[in-house]
Amino acid sequence: MDYALVTGASRGIGKAIAIQLAKDGYYVLINYRSNHNEANDTLQTIESAGGKAELLAFDVSDKNAIKEAIENWKNSNPDNYISVLVNNAGIAMDNIMVFMEDEHWDNIIDTNLNSFFYVTRPLLQDMIVNKGGRIINMVSLSGLKGQAGQVNYSAAKAGIIGATKALAQELGKKKITVNAIAPGFISTDMTTNLPEKELKKMVPLKRFGTAEEVAYLVSFIASEKASYITGETIQINGGLYTR
Repeated sequence: MDYALVTGASRGIGKAIAIQLAKDGYYVLINYRSNHNEANDTLQTIESAGGKAELLAFDVSDKNAIKEAIENWKNSNPDNYISVLVNNAGIAMDNIMVFMEDEHWDNIIDTNLNSFFYVTRPLLQDMIVNKGGRIINMVSLSGLKGQAGQVNYSAAKAGIIGATKALAQELGKKKITVNAIAPGFISTDMTTNLPEKELKKMVPLKRFGTAEEVAYLVSFIASEKASYITGETIQINGGLYTR
Protein backbone atom coordinates (compact mmCIF):
# COMPACT_ATOMS: atom_id res chain seq x y z
CA MET A 1 0.00 0.00 0.00
CA ASP A 2 1.16 3.52 -0.80
CA TYR A 3 1.32 6.05 2.03
CA ALA A 4 0.50 9.76 1.86
CA LEU A 5 1.12 12.42 4.51
CA VAL A 6 -1.10 15.51 4.46
CA THR A 7 -0.18 18.27 6.89
CA GLY A 8 -2.95 20.41 8.33
CA ALA A 9 -5.51 17.76 7.43
CA SER A 10 -8.03 18.29 10.22
CA ARG A 11 -10.14 20.82 8.33
CA GLY A 12 -10.64 22.83 5.16
CA ILE A 13 -8.54 22.07 2.10
CA GLY A 14 -6.31 19.64 3.98
CA LYS A 15 -9.27 17.57 5.11
CA ALA A 16 -10.67 17.40 1.57
CA ILE A 17 -7.24 16.34 0.25
CA ALA A 18 -6.89 13.59 2.85
CA ILE A 19 -10.34 12.23 2.07
CA GLN A 20 -9.71 12.28 -1.68
CA LEU A 21 -6.31 10.57 -1.44
CA ALA A 22 -7.89 7.86 0.69
CA LYS A 23 -10.50 7.37 -2.03
CA ASP A 24 -7.60 7.03 -4.47
CA GLY A 25 -6.29 4.10 -2.44
CA TYR A 26 -3.62 5.74 -0.31
CA TYR A 27 -3.14 5.03 3.37
CA VAL A 28 -3.33 8.59 4.66
CA LEU A 29 -1.41 10.04 7.58
CA ILE A 30 -3.59 12.85 8.91
CA ASN A 31 -1.39 15.53 10.45
CA TYR A 32 -2.80 18.09 12.83
CA ARG A 33 -1.50 20.25 15.65
CA SER A 34 -4.09 20.41 18.42
CA ASN A 35 -7.63 20.00 17.09
CA HIS A 36 -8.00 16.30 17.83
CA ASN A 37 -11.77 16.25 17.40
CA GLU A 38 -11.62 17.67 13.86
CA ALA A 39 -8.72 15.37 12.94
CA ASN A 40 -10.62 12.39 14.28
CA ASP A 41 -13.63 13.43 12.20
CA THR A 42 -11.40 13.32 9.10
CA LEU A 43 -10.25 9.85 10.15
CA GLN A 44 -13.79 8.63 10.73
CA THR A 45 -14.95 9.99 7.37
CA ILE A 46 -12.17 8.10 5.61
CA GLU A 47 -12.72 4.85 7.47
CA SER A 48 -16.50 4.93 7.07
CA ALA A 49 -15.96 5.06 3.32
CA GLY A 50 -13.68 2.03 3.44
CA GLY A 51 -10.39 3.92 3.36
CA LYS A 52 -7.35 3.57 5.59
CA ALA A 53 -5.75 6.33 7.65
CA GLU A 54 -4.22 7.22 10.98
CA LEU A 55 -3.58 10.38 12.97
CA LEU A 56 -0.09 11.86 13.17
CA ALA A 57 -0.01 14.87 15.47
CA PHE A 58 2.81 17.40 15.39
CA ASP A 59 3.23 21.15 15.13
CA VAL A 60 4.69 22.00 11.71
CA SER A 61 6.27 25.16 13.16
CA ASP A 62 8.36 23.07 15.59
CA LYS A 63 11.27 21.34 13.87
CA ASN A 64 11.97 19.11 16.86
CA ALA A 65 8.36 17.94 17.03
CA ILE A 66 8.45 17.19 13.30
CA LYS A 67 11.65 15.17 13.63
CA GLU A 68 10.35 13.15 16.56
CA ALA A 69 6.98 12.35 14.97
CA ILE A 70 8.42 11.28 11.62
CA GLU A 71 11.20 9.23 13.19
CA ASN A 72 8.69 7.45 15.44
CA TRP A 73 6.46 6.64 12.47
CA LYS A 74 9.40 5.33 10.46
CA ASN A 75 10.54 3.14 13.35
CA SER A 76 7.04 1.71 13.66
CA ASN A 77 6.77 1.14 9.89
CA PRO A 78 10.20 -0.11 8.76
CA ASP A 79 8.82 -1.77 5.63
CA ASN A 80 6.79 1.22 4.44
CA TYR A 81 7.57 4.71 3.24
CA ILE A 82 5.66 7.89 2.53
CA SER A 83 5.52 8.27 -1.24
CA VAL A 84 3.19 11.29 -1.37
CA LEU A 85 3.67 14.40 0.74
CA VAL A 86 1.21 17.28 0.68
CA ASN A 87 2.59 20.30 2.52
CA ASN A 88 -0.72 21.96 3.24
CA ALA A 89 -0.58 23.31 6.82
CA GLY A 90 -0.49 27.07 7.06
CA ILE A 91 -1.75 30.11 8.92
CA ALA A 92 -2.32 33.79 8.16
CA MET A 93 -1.60 36.76 10.42
CA ASP A 94 -2.45 39.74 8.24
CA ASN A 95 -1.38 43.32 8.85
CA ILE A 96 0.25 46.07 6.85
CA MET A 97 4.01 45.91 7.28
CA VAL A 98 4.39 49.21 9.14
CA PHE A 99 2.30 47.74 11.96
CA MET A 100 3.53 44.16 11.69
CA GLU A 101 4.98 42.73 14.89
CA ASP A 102 7.99 40.40 14.96
CA GLU A 103 5.75 37.49 15.91
CA HIS A 104 3.53 38.12 12.87
CA TRP A 105 6.57 37.61 10.64
CA ASP A 106 8.23 34.80 12.59
CA ASN A 107 5.08 32.71 13.09
CA ILE A 108 4.16 32.86 9.41
CA ILE A 109 7.67 32.01 8.21
CA ASP A 110 7.98 29.14 10.70
CA THR A 111 4.56 27.64 9.94
CA ASN A 112 4.28 28.31 6.21
CA LEU A 113 7.86 28.21 4.92
CA ASN A 114 10.24 26.54 7.36
CA SER A 115 7.80 23.66 7.77
CA PHE A 116 8.26 22.82 4.08
CA PHE A 117 11.96 22.17 4.74
CA TYR A 118 11.66 20.31 8.01
CA VAL A 119 8.79 18.05 6.93
CA THR A 120 10.09 17.32 3.43
CA ARG A 121 13.76 16.66 4.13
CA PRO A 122 13.37 13.51 6.29
CA LEU A 123 11.13 11.90 3.68
CA LEU A 124 13.44 12.43 0.71
CA GLN A 125 15.87 9.57 1.29
CA ASP A 126 13.13 6.94 1.21
CA MET A 127 11.66 8.44 -1.97
CA ILE A 128 15.11 8.47 -3.58
CA VAL A 129 15.88 4.87 -2.58
CA ASN A 130 12.50 3.75 -3.91
CA LYS A 131 12.90 5.88 -7.05
CA GLY A 132 9.54 7.57 -6.90
CA GLY A 133 7.44 10.07 -5.05
CA ARG A 134 5.22 13.10 -5.18
CA ILE A 135 5.79 16.31 -3.24
CA ILE A 136 2.89 18.74 -3.52
CA ASN A 137 3.15 22.15 -1.88
CA MET A 138 0.05 24.21 -1.24
CA VAL A 139 0.89 27.83 -1.89
CA SER A 140 -1.36 30.76 -2.74
CA LEU A 141 -2.28 33.45 -5.21
CA SER A 142 -0.58 35.78 -2.71
CA GLY A 143 2.75 34.07 -3.39
CA LEU A 144 2.41 34.77 -7.11
CA LYS A 145 1.14 38.35 -7.24
CA GLY A 146 1.54 39.58 -3.67
CA GLN A 147 -1.24 40.96 -1.53
CA ALA A 148 -1.37 44.14 0.54
CA GLY A 149 -1.58 43.26 4.22
CA GLN A 150 0.14 39.93 3.58
CA VAL A 151 3.82 40.77 3.20
CA ASN A 152 4.65 37.90 5.56
CA TYR A 153 2.28 35.39 3.98
CA SER A 154 3.22 36.40 0.42
CA ALA A 155 6.93 36.08 1.23
CA ALA A 156 6.46 32.60 2.71
CA LYS A 157 4.41 31.29 -0.19
CA ALA A 158 6.74 32.84 -2.78
CA GLY A 159 9.64 31.16 -0.99
CA ILE A 160 7.97 27.76 -1.33
CA ILE A 161 7.37 28.40 -5.03
CA GLY A 162 11.09 29.02 -5.52
CA ALA A 163 11.99 25.97 -3.46
CA THR A 164 9.56 23.86 -5.52
CA LYS A 165 11.35 24.80 -8.73
CA ALA A 166 14.79 24.06 -7.29
CA LEU A 167 13.87 20.77 -5.61
CA ALA A 168 12.17 19.53 -8.77
CA GLN A 169 15.50 19.89 -10.58
CA GLU A 170 17.33 17.98 -7.84
CA LEU A 171 14.90 15.05 -7.78
CA GLY A 172 13.76 14.64 -11.37
CA LYS A 173 16.29 11.94 -12.20
CA LYS A 174 14.90 9.88 -9.31
CA LYS A 175 11.36 10.01 -10.76
CA ILE A 176 10.18 12.24 -7.93
CA THR A 177 8.02 15.17 -8.96
CA VAL A 178 7.71 18.41 -7.00
CA ASN A 179 4.87 20.80 -7.74
CA ALA A 180 2.97 23.62 -6.08
CA ILE A 181 -0.75 24.36 -6.20
CA ALA A 182 -1.88 27.96 -5.79
CA PRO A 183 -5.56 28.35 -4.86
CA GLY A 184 -7.44 31.60 -5.12
CA PHE A 185 -10.64 32.16 -3.13
CA ILE A 186 -11.73 28.79 -1.73
CA SER A 187 -14.72 28.40 0.58
CA THR A 188 -13.27 27.25 3.92
CA ASP A 189 -13.31 28.50 7.48
CA MET A 190 -10.32 30.71 6.59
CA THR A 191 -12.46 32.68 4.15
CA THR A 192 -15.67 32.95 6.19
CA ASN A 193 -14.84 36.51 7.25
CA LEU A 194 -14.19 37.70 3.69
CA PRO A 195 -16.86 39.69 1.81
CA GLU A 196 -17.63 36.83 -0.59
CA LYS A 197 -20.48 38.64 -2.34
CA GLU A 198 -18.15 41.44 -3.42
CA LEU A 199 -15.03 39.37 -4.03
CA LYS A 200 -16.68 36.82 -6.29
CA LYS A 201 -17.51 39.65 -8.69
CA MET A 202 -13.76 39.78 -9.42
CA VAL A 203 -13.67 36.10 -10.38
CA PRO A 204 -14.53 35.30 -14.01
CA LEU A 205 -16.40 32.17 -12.87
CA LYS A 206 -18.33 34.35 -10.39
CA ARG A 207 -17.91 32.10 -7.38
CA PHE A 208 -15.45 30.84 -4.81
CA GLY A 209 -13.94 27.42 -5.38
CA THR A 210 -14.49 24.43 -3.12
CA ALA A 211 -11.98 22.46 -1.09
CA GLU A 212 -13.02 19.36 -3.03
CA GLU A 213 -12.04 21.01 -6.33
CA VAL A 214 -8.56 21.65 -4.93
CA ALA A 215 -8.42 18.04 -3.74
CA TYR A 216 -9.24 16.78 -7.24
CA LEU A 217 -6.22 18.68 -8.55
CA VAL A 218 -3.99 17.21 -5.84
CA SER A 219 -5.34 13.77 -6.75
CA PHE A 220 -4.28 14.25 -10.35
CA ILE A 221 -0.81 15.58 -9.50
CA ALA A 222 -0.27 12.64 -7.13
CA SER A 223 -1.21 10.13 -9.82
CA GLU A 224 0.84 8.49 -12.55
CA LYS A 225 -1.15 10.54 -15.06
CA ALA A 226 0.91 13.55 -13.97
CA SER A 227 4.30 11.84 -14.11
CA TYR A 228 5.69 14.36 -16.63
CA ILE A 229 4.70 17.44 -14.66
CA THR A 230 7.28 18.82 -12.23
CA GLY A 231 8.57 22.19 -11.04
CA GLU A 232 5.22 23.80 -11.78
CA THR A 233 2.95 26.11 -9.82
CA ILE A 234 -0.57 25.27 -10.92
CA GLN A 235 -3.23 27.86 -10.26
CA ILE A 236 -6.81 27.07 -9.30
CA ASN A 237 -8.58 30.41 -8.95
CA GLY A 238 -11.54 30.57 -11.32
CA GLY A 239 -9.61 32.84 -13.69
CA LEU A 240 -8.99 35.53 -11.05
CA TYR A 241 -5.31 35.76 -11.96
CA THR A 242 -3.36 34.31 -14.87
CA ARG A 243 0.24 34.50 -15.96
